[in-house]
Amino acid sequence: MGFGDLKSPAGLRVLNDFLADRSYIEGYVPSQADIAVFEAIAAPPPADLCHALRWYNHIKSYEKQKASLPGVKKALGKYGPADVEDTTGAATDSKDDDDIDLFGSDDEEESEEAKKLREERLAQYESKKSKKPAVVAKSSILLDVKPWDDETDMAKLEECVRSIQADGLVWGSSKLVPVGYGIKKLQIQCVVEDDKVGTDMLEEKITAFEDYVQSMDVAAFNKI
Repeated sequence: MGFGDLKSPAGLRVLNDFLADRSYIEGYVPSQADIAVFEAIAAPPPADLCHALRWYNHIKSYEKQKASLPGVKKALGKYGPADVEDTTGAATDSKDDDDIDLFGSDDEEESEEAKKLREERLAQYESKKSKKPAVVAKSSILLDVKPWDDETDMAKLEECVRSIQADGLVWGSSKLVPVGYGIKKLQIQCVVEDDKVGTDMLEEKITAFEDYVQSMDVAAFNKI
C-alpha cells in the first residue's frame, strides 16, 4: 500500500484519485491517518487536484487539535491504494506529535529535576486544555443529486433525500437546476457535524433510493 512519492506530482495525483470518493484517509472522521499523510506532503496540492486540495485544507483546520484526533499513526506505506508502493522515503516519515514533545528535552537522558519539571508542565497543560469548551467542527455541503431521466418525479426524489435523518445532519434550502434535455438535478444544502456525518455516508444513503437517484456529487464543501 502507499501513494508513491507524496512530494512528487505523481504521488499527489494518486492521493487525489484515492480521495475522489472519500472524505478521509480512513473511516468517516479525521484521524491520525490523515495527520500522517498530511505531514508527508511538502505543500498544498495544486488547484487541479481538487479532491486532494479539499482534503488538505480540511485537515489543516485541525492543526491545533491534531494530537487529540483518534487512531494511531502508522507508516505511510500502510495507507493508500493496495497496488501502489510508498516511496516518500524515511525523510518524510511523520514525526511523533504527542503533546509530551512540547515540553521534552533534546538530551537522551534527563535529570530527575528536569523530568519532574516536565511532568508538572505537562499536567498543567493537560489541565488547562481540559477546561476549554469542546469545539464542534461543522461543514456546509452543497450536493448535486441527479435523476435517471426527465420523467423522474423530482418532488419524490427530494422527499426521499430529506427523509434521511442522522445526529449531526441538518437539511437546508434546495432548488432544481437544468442540466439539459429537459432533465433537472436537485441541488440541496446541508450542514453536518464532521465527526458524525461524512460525504461517504450521505452518498450511500442517497443513492440507496435507486428508483429515483442516478448519482450524487459534492458541489461545494466549506468549513463553518
